[in-house]
Amino acid sequence: MSVVPAFDELGQGTVAVLLLHGIGGGKAIWRDSLQALAAAGFRAVALDFPGYGASPGVADMDGLVAGVSTLVQHLGAARSVLVGHSMGGMVAQEVMAREPGAVQGLVLACTSASFGKADGAWQAQFVAERLAPLGAGLGMAGMARMLVPALVAAGNTAAQETAIALMSRVPENTYRSALRAIAAFDRRDALARITVPTLCLAAEHDRTAPPQVMQRLAQRIPGAAYECLRDAGHIANIEQPAAFNAAVVSFLQRHFS
Repeated sequence: MSVVPAFDELGQGTVAVLLLHGIGGGKAIWRDSLQALAAAGFRAVALDFPGYGASPGVADMDGLVAGVSTLVQHLGAARSVLVGHSMGGMVAQEVMAREPGAVQGLVLACTSASFGKADGAWQAQFVAERLAPLGAGLGMAGMARMLVPALVAAGNTAAQETAIALMSRVPENTYRSALRAIAAFDRRDALARITVPTLCLAAEHDRTAPPQVMQRLAQRIPGAAYECLRDAGHIANIEQPAAFNAAVVSFLQRHFS
């Protein structure tokens, strides 16, 4: 039986909103969202994926999905919604594909339904480039200093420093495992089978999951809504937290009030 991952919880209500972080994050990235969701009357829950923070386990796709599924069961809410950022959005899609009745809503933020073509050269190059700083002995902190500036919209130094601090705390083995998991991810075939209310949330300056990618994602999910946040890059929830949280709360209030 899977172990319940470490999580922070704020607010009450019959709708649990589970916040799923990206590959370089952790539950701390959702501090503002926890407060905004709780203030709007939802039960906000931010977890550390297996291998992250205080959560035991391995950050392969089976482990990531098991962490979410176990937490949903542990919370026992009448309805559950997954809010997944980047890798978290991929995990949310994987949960839906494997366990269609497990949750009742999705917010897919700055993510995609696939990572190129399965076992393709692009994936291999991406993984090699991401792991090169570790191979050079820079550690997670050195890698974060190299990668994060390209993920954040120009000029947002506060968000950049927050993201660097979070990525620096990710264990190296966890990062390697999670990177392999997302490089092999492809759930394009499952999009048409998503029947729960879904919001696809893009960011204007996101070069990792550009708005056009998010828009195509929304078009392939029946009835999905699409919204693009201005003045934000890939880590939109810490770059423009007020706009990000307002979009999520508005979506939840339309479907789960």
